[in-house]
Amino acid sequence: MTLVEVRTSTVLAQIVGINQHRIAAVGSVVQQGDLVITGADGSVGITFRDNSLLSVGPDSVLSIDRFVFDSTTHQGAFESSLKQGTLAVVSGKLAKQSPDAMTVKTPAAILGVRGTEFLVRTGQSKD
Repeated sequence: MTLVEVRTSTVLAQIVGINQHRIAAVGSVVQQGDLVITGADGSVGITFRDNSLLSVGPDSVLSIDRFVFDSTTHQGAFESSLKQGTLAVVSGKLAKQSPDAMTVKTPAAILGVRGTEFLVRTGQSKD
């Protein structure tokens, strides 16, 4: 099942999934459980099925832990983990319908998304 699609990318970005390691080119599909990894000059923009927009900045590692979205009711869940780096988000229909449905974990905190736009930055993970 296609969860999200890369909308912008630089050469220094990759997607790592089960038995897969590929460049994060525009149009690439990102699945639940994938890691999005950017290099020193890398960045990736991702559009989710609920129209949430994620921008992953340089030197970042983002895990798409869970994404479930019902396009009729706009119910579901969106869980991700920013292991290091920066993440800018404009939330979509899911977070607007169910404010508790979107979370971002970092090595130091778990953020419950209540607004429509936010930025998260974290240092390198210790694990």
